[in-house]
Amino acid sequence: MKNHNGTLYGVGVGPGDPELVTLKAARLIRECDLIAIPQKNREDCFALKIASGTVPQIAEKPVLSIDMPMTRDPETREKAYRLGVSLLQGELEKGKNVVFLTIGDPSVYSTFCYLHERLLALGFCSVIVPGVTSFCAAAAALSLPLCENREELHIIPGRADYEAALAYPGTKVFMKGDLKNLKKALEKSELEIAAAENCTTSEERLYLTLDEIPADAGYYTVIIAKEKQP
Repeated sequence: MKNHNGTLYGVGVGPGDPELVTLKAARLIRECDLIAIPQKNREDCFALKIASGTVPQIAEKPVLSIDMPMTRDPETREKAYRLGVSLLQGELEKGKNVVFLTIGDPSVYSTFCYLHERLLALGFCSVIVPGVTSFCAAAAALSLPLCENREELHIIPGRADYEAALAYPGTKVFMKGDLKNLKKALEKSELEIAAAENCTTSEERLYLTLDEIPADAGYYTVIIAKEKQP
C-alpha cells in the first residue's frame, strides 16, 4: 500500500540575517503546506521573523505552534516532545508537507531533533535542512578563523564543566552559557577571547576581549576562546 503521508522538514534559517537563509530553505518554505514553530505564539518566534524577511509569502501560511518550554525538568520536556510528535503526526498523516523552523542549524542544540528522531522511529519521513550556525556567523563577524591546520574545534553548551572544557586543545566555542561562571573560568585562562551578541541582527554587538563582554550580555551570545599564537 502506497504511503501518502507528508514529509517533515527541519529547516535552519540561520542566526538572524534573512540574507543568510539558504535557497533550499526559502524554496521549501514557499512550497510547504504548513509551518511549524517551537513557540506557543507566532509573534514570539525569532525563526519565523527571520524567514519572513526572506519569504514574505510565509505570512499566508498556516502555523502550527508547538510549545517547547525552556526547562531542564525531564518530565516537562518529555511531555512537550510527546505532544509535539502527536501534533506533527496528525498533520503528516493528512499528507501535508511541514516545515519546522529553527534558528541556526537544526542539528546543533535544536529542539527539532528530539521530534525528528521520534517521528523517524514511527516510520515518517523527516529531513534535516542545514542552516548557517551562530558560531560560524560569529567567527565571520569577528574576522576570526575558527580552526586552522590541525586545530580542533569544540562546541560547548550552556552549564558545561567550563574548567574541563578550557583544557581541550584548539578552539573552544561557548553557546548559551552561564555567563557569570563562564567569565570566571575564562579569567583564569590564558586564551584569547572574543564574542558576538545577537550576531547578524540589527542588535549585533562584537567584543574583542573578555573584559568588553558585559555582565548582562544576552542569551544569543557566542564566545570564542582561542589559544594564543606564538
